[in-house]
Amino acid sequence: MATGKVFLIGAGPGDLELLTLKAVKALSAADVILIDDLVNQEILQFAKPGAPVIRVGKRGGGRSTPQIFISKQMISLASEGKCVARVKGGDPLIFARTHEELKVLSEYGIEVSIVNGITAGLAAPATLGIPLTNRDYAHSITFVTGRSRESAQPNWRALVESGSTLVIYMGMRTLHQIVERLIKAGMPPTMPAAVVEQATLAEERSLITSLSELPKAVLQSGMASPAVIIVGKVIEDAAALKETATYLSGSGRLP
Repeated sequence: MATGKVFLIGAGPGDLELLTLKAVKALSAADVILIDDLVNQEILQFAKPGAPVIRVGKRGGGRSTPQIFISKQMISLASEGKCVARVKGGDPLIFARTHEELKVLSEYGIEVSIVNGITAGLAAPATLGIPLTNRDYAHSITFVTGRSRESAQPNWRALVESGSTLVIYMGMRTLHQIVERLIKAGMPPTMPAAVVEQATLAEERSLITSLSELPKAVLQSGMASPAVIIVGKVIEDAAALKETATYLSGSGRLP
């Protein structure tokens, strides 16, 4: 029996209209689908009729399906000659453990194709009209995870000194520590900061404040994961832009 194939698909930030055409084609070709919890389940309308769906919950800080189970499922199904769609939120190459899946599938000689998606770190700023770069004061962007082990913390001082716009994933549970570390590393407490919860979905909420006031503002708002934290001077004009009648947020559906 010929070995099957695995598509590692990025489903984007949630808005169905941000799903790529290539992702739709891969879903429609799949014999079986392994889908994460945070993926908008509406994308299953593009699946092949009758294709089994295996839900493999993956939520940061919460109960998750063990990675070894997911890998074994992909190996077993592909070894039966099936085309497998492994669907993840955002982009499969950003904070998604894709390197582990690529490694194990390669060891078994299984063909893999990566289908990129729009990551929340790009979609969330768009909902507030925040350009992540500015030729006057922000020449780079850094994606950071808020769930690093204590022994593997980012070099916060280097990040502050770089002047890079910071886009922080999975940082809501450690927000106080992140803010403390940034200020201790030399970032001004008045640096603009923003949070976008459930970016691009109908449930989306957001706020803009200063870095030092961010934990208090988030607590008062009741905002929680999944959310993206943005820190940098690029946020300064976003509040005014958000109020203009001409600005359509990233969650706005096309006619």
